[in-house]
Amino acid sequence: MNETTGDRLPPDHPAPHDGPIEGPGVWYGPDIEDRDDWAYTLSEAERNEVVAAMRDAKARGLEIGDIAKSDFPLPTLGSKIEELRREVIDGRGFVLLRGFPVEGFSFEEAATMYWGLGTHLGSARSQNTRGHLLGHVTDLGDAFENKSDRGYLTKRHLAFHCDSVDIVALLCLRQAKVGGLSTIVSSYTVHNEMWARRPDLAKLLYGPIARDRRDEIPLGKGPWYELPVFNYCHGRLAVNFLRKHIDTAERHADALRRTPEIEDALDMVYDLAQDPALHLSMDFRPGDIQVLHNHQILHDRTTYEDWPEPERRRYLLRLWLSPPDGLELPAAFAGRYGSTDVGDRGGVIVPRIELKVPLEAV
Repeated sequence: MNETTGDRLPPDHPAPHDGPIEGPGVWYGPDIEDRDDWAYTLSEAERNEVVAAMRDAKARGLEIGDIAKSDFPLPTLGSKIEELRREVIDGRGFVLLRGFPVEGFSFEEAATMYWGLGTHLGSARSQNTRGHLLGHVTDLGDAFENKSDRGYLTKRHLAFHCDSVDIVALLCLRQAKVGGLSTIVSSYTVHNEMWARRPDLAKLLYGPIARDRRDEIPLGKGPWYELPVFNYCHGRLAVNFLRKHIDTAERHADALRRTPEIEDALDMVYDLAQDPALHLSMDFRPGDIQVLHNHQILHDRTTYEDWPEPERRRYLLRLWLSPPDGLELPAAFAGRYGSTDVGDRGGVIVPRIELKVPLEAV
């Protein structure tokens, strides 16, 4: 394969699903915003388990990145995490954990506890070309000029999208002075609304869409690949929407061109996601952990005003995770995920990458 060639959609890609889909993954924000079944608050006993597991791991001299699920026992909380993971993958597509122990602990201790909890959700995946398995979501004032830079290191608005991994989890250490709300929407609901209003446009998004790898190019691959927005495989819908990656694919002369009708379909996805009748907004408090299933949830973050003092500024830790019981995905997802092997896929994969767990935003 030469450097100007990308990955075409496999000829055996699954056929489109005809009509709307059903199940708990279809929901409307206003219907659930006042309910509490999507939020779970850790008990004191569960928090103590997390702290005890962290202290035991540190006493044994384990580096954060070396901690596996077996090194971080959670006798009581572990079964609840299993239940919540199934809700994320097979249910509503998201959960919010509250009361995670962060107050009174050092940054390293909080990061260790968060990593340990993450091992009960899945295996950590690299989030950038530097091999960071632990992401730092804070404002570094990046100009966002480089096509491979990421918006999580700014305080600007991040439009609706999904990340390139099965599950994304965010732990809030400090919240912004004003703003920084997280807004999520069921991409299953977006799919169904498109079928109800413009089935002609919904059908188009089951076809090939060129995606820019944005200079994050795996060994032996080209700079672009094709992946539909809507993918129906083994009885489940998997939605993948990263508009920036779609838009910048046009810089590659040999990539598939988008028709005006496909542009209208992509615009409709975003317009529906922004509709208050569909989405759900939530703020992040210290100790909150939001867990999202990228195959069925799109997320957005509002711009924010931060505190002037560096030690008070908004700071979240992020994990990209591949669970051991994730969805079966069509082969086309390997264009971005590197593989479709359950439990071992997703993230940023480039040659000679060195995996690490940084304890500062660099």
